[in-house]
Amino acid sequence: MRTAALFLTTALCAIAAPADDFIAAATAKHGALGEKAARFLVEHMPPSDKETLTAEFLTENLDLALKARAKFPWAKDVPEEIFLNDVLPYAVFDEPRDPWRADFLAKSALLVKDAKTASEAAQILNRDFFKLIKTHYHTKRKRTNQSPKESIEQGKATCTGLSIILVDACRAVGIPARAVGTPLWWNKSGNHTWVEIWDKAWHFTGADEYDAKGLNRGWFIDQASKAHTDDPMHAIYATSWKRDGGIFPMVWSPESTSVGGVNVTERYAAKAVPTEVTIGVRFFEGKDRSVRKGSLTTEAGFVLSAFETKAGTADLNDTPRLSVTPGKSYRLRFEMDGKAMETAPFKAGKKDIFDIRAADLSPVPDLSDEEKALTEEEAERAIAFTYETMLSEQREARAAELKAKSFTMGDMTMRWLEKTFGDAPADGRSLWISMHGGGEAPEQVNTQQWQNQIRLYQPEEGIYIAPRAPTDKWNMWHQEHIDPMFAHLIESMVALRGVNPDKVYLMGYSAGGDGVWQLAPRMADHFAAAAMMAGHPNEAQLFGLRNLPFAIFMGENDAAVNRNKVAAQKSAEIADLHKADPEGYVHLSRIYPGLGHWMNLKDAEGVPWMAKFTRNPWPQKIVWYQDDITHQRFYWLRLPEGAAMKDQKINAEIKRRSIRLTGDVPPGTQILLSDKLINLDEPIEISVNDKATFTAKPVRSIKIIRSALNERLDPSATPTAVIACP
Repeated sequence: MRTAALFLTTALCAIAAPADDFIAAATAKHGALGEKAARFLVEHMPPSDKETLTAEFLTENLDLALKARAKFPWAKDVPEEIFLNDVLPYAVFDEPRDPWRADFLAKSALLVKDAKTASEAAQILNRDFFKLIKTHYHTKRKRTNQSPKESIEQGKATCTGLSIILVDACRAVGIPARAVGTPLWWNKSGNHTWVEIWDKAWHFTGADEYDAKGLNRGWFIDQASKAHTDDPMHAIYATSWKRDGGIFPMVWSPESTSVGGVNVTERYAAKAVPTEVTIGVRFFEGKDRSVRKGSLTTEAGFVLSAFETKAGTADLNDTPRLSVTPGKSYRLRFEMDGKAMETAPFKAGKKDIFDIRAADLSPVPDLSDEEKALTEEEAERAIAFTYETMLSEQREARAAELKAKSFTMGDMTMRWLEKTFGDAPADGRSLWISMHGGGEAPEQVNTQQWQNQIRLYQPEEGIYIAPRAPTDKWNMWHQEHIDPMFAHLIESMVALRGVNPDKVYLMGYSAGGDGVWQLAPRMADHFAAAAMMAGHPNEAQLFGLRNLPFAIFMGENDAAVNRNKVAAQKSAEIADLHKADPEGYVHLSRIYPGLGHWMNLKDAEGVPWMAKFTRNPWPQKIVWYQDDITHQRFYWLRLPEGAAMKDQKINAEIKRRSIRLTGDVPPGTQILLSDKLINLDEPIEISVNDKATFTAKPVRSIKIIRSALNERLDPSATPTAVIACP
């Protein structure tokens, strides 16, 4: 018994000795950080490494990792826990343990010497490192989990071997990197491994699959977006040196639990990053292929590109290739005996080759007759087609404005700063317009306030914009030019930056808060919610907020121009409006005790509160009150030219098949209709100020659609029919 115990003790000491020597050497050379790094590395080592690796091997690896952390600008700012987990480790999977770091540091450092960021450096390595070592993808490699040395000797590796190389090359120069992969794609078409690098957040790329357009691109994106979080076989995992219960399932060693892992499926499934792929098209008449001129169109029918199918001696797989975005819907159109014929809509990403037969095609609807009465389905298609056509004419100019972050209307120019937060949801990004303080002050004072505004709030997701007021006046945010400028900015962001038109939010501080008091009621139909921080309403009224959730934030001691007292009064006023109309005037009011004009960012609670709401462009009830800056349209009401007046108030409500207007309703007021608001296939009863009711049968038409989009490029809020009041 004593002999067995002595043998066990001796064996344990033999295993522990290299680790102890390594920790002691790291502490002596690098102090507390060296000790922490060495202990972390040893604590999470696979058991087999503790038996085979020497203190010299571990010491060289740690020394070079800390050398890279001190040398490269991006490495200095890496959080310690990420450095330990994703830079320090000497291995990615269970590959043979080569001392690769010194050689990779020398090679990689030369390549990235002019890089300024981790992302830029990683891109350079992905582009040039594999050429330097003359190693690329090949199915005839010896095994999947080759070490860098083995792959370089063969000049061959699978995606796993290439990922190991890129992770190691990045780690060599202080870029946090890890391998990512799935045991089996959702459709059982195989598996794949790629790489993530950390630059203030995790970003992905295919190993030896450089894309000049940047990170977060790859042929595998659509496949990854369909992964199953709760199915271990179809989930996506990232490697982790720290072993806290999760494992990375290795398809070449399915029983092994030696590699730590993190399930990152949700990030990819939510991301579903659009990336351009191609599809092929073959046209058949009977059993034979034929040559046909065709077009790729949007689902609505807007032509994107032209092509010609192949036949005869052309290889069966030799087809025209059309660029599409996975997840988007398209049609294919062909000319058949002088008639335009098209396929049913299809969603890109599920098929690579489309075999089209003449019998599969249907006539393209004629949308050229502006007066033609449309069905509900035709009207929806007409909105999309007209919107796409109009946007194509404006795209270049609007894109240039977004790139410059500046545009001009008349003699006014609006500039802005912006930040993007989180991954884009499937239904589109949110947009946050945040107005700065200042006022009747020198230009540099307002500019400083502008530059500060971009740092104030951080939504969990969305494009956060801080516009610069075009003027340096006390009323900088509620002059007449602001309304059309904000409307234009929103339209461009929706059209070109993937913003959901029903997730646009308005906020502002101090003078920006003044603007929110005024703009939110008169532009309520553009926004999903609004928040006022430390502003004064002046003459603004709250009636127009009936369908716009509104938050009020004020310091109890913010007494300048009685802001605190007025905020309390307005809070009570909107509460009374909500009490009288429980389905409207959703609000939040915070008067912070003991605080003055600066609320110590407590008002940031307004950001997640607003994010809960989405715009309803077709509410059943609206209250329209005209400010000193009047509007011609509000939700689904439109006034005749010249009929808008200050303090004009109109209430409009739909109940079943009846529309009732009361208040200051001028003759010729238009009711803008959509099937999203009321069924347009049946007559509608309308009354104005409870006088004689008249009945009208709405007619959907392209003329109405085009006119509405010319006025406001907002397809979600585009009417398809109009009824004018007598």
